Amino acid sequence: MNVLVTNDDGIFSEGLKLLAEALGELGRVVVVAPDREQSASGHSLTLHRPLRIRQVREHWYAVDGTPTDCVNLAVQGLLKEEPPDVVASGINVGLNLGNDVTYSGTVSATFEARLQKLPAIAFSQEVAEGCSFERAADFARRLLATLIDDGLPSDLHLNVNFPAGPYRGVRLGKLARRYYRQTVVAKTDPRGRTYYWIGGEPEWEEEPGTDQAALSQGYVSITPLHLDLTDYAGLERYRHLAGRLAPSPAAAE
Repeated sequence: MNVLVTNDDGIFSEGLKLLAEALGELGRVVVVAPDREQSASGHSLTLHRPLRIRQVREHWYAVDGTPTDCVNLAVQGLLKEEPPDVVASGINVGLNLGNDVTYSGTVSATFEARLQKLPAIAFSQEVAEGCSFERAADFARRLLATLIDDGLPSDLHLNVNFPAGPYRGVRLGKLARRYYRQTVVAKTDPRGRTYYWIGGEPEWEEEPGTDQAALSQGYVSITPLHLDLTDYAGLERYRHLAGRLAPSPAAAE
């Protein structure tokens, strides 16, 4: 089993180190991670400058790019002759729940893995009193070992979040909905130029059966994901538009 491990907190993150060590019990682990924190980088790919890779130690590589860059470079470059069987991203410092996965560099690394047709799992840890990255890493090892025993699905894509304290069990749930009261704060630098901070107060839409509900009750949350964002009900709802928006006589000329 060849395992690619990455993250968005950077190559020296404790969560990355513990995840790589734990999964190393299951096979050969190669770490390709950003050389600095890339939190909230989303699924961004660096296209307008060259990327550089620095070997930190054996099988550990730092990239001056995003988590998406790391997976792309690993699969298409560093590990092209011996590609990974699975990609693990994390363990992130902080949760990645609900629609926050669209911002998350941790989860976006797994999006890239799936685009490369590789199974992938994202791991995130709630940071609060009693949290333990060791406990999360051990769970990650047991989860992947179980999936391997069952026959690792080629389309595997999971988002896993750990509560801060000892967990009560495991629950599978859908992504919750989180809304932000976005606040843009304008300030002035010493040279008189305006700069901005983007902040906001998050609010969860309370709903049973979500990843956020599971975490709030002390459970490890697992959410299966997929890349298909198609609104299939919308295909029927808006089908009439095709007929109503046929080319006009002027457009046909």
